[in-house]
Amino acid sequence: MATNLAIDDQLINAAVKLGHHPSKKAAVSAALKEYIQHHRQKQILALFGQIEYDPDYDYKKERGRE
Repeated sequence: MATNLAIDDQLINAAVKLGHHPSKKAAVSAALKEYIQHHRQKQILALFGQIEYDPDYDYKKERGRE
């Protein structure tokens, strides 16, 4: 889907250079992926302390490899 955006040239050029992206499109795509990941992580953090776990669950036992 083609989209025209008015993005500050200095901003996009800095992102391309900093991220070593081959194009402006690659820089914008990477930025959007990071934005989405960041907000999903914030949603997970909002659950901290709200989920009850089984007190008998042994997480150390589950770390072992078979």
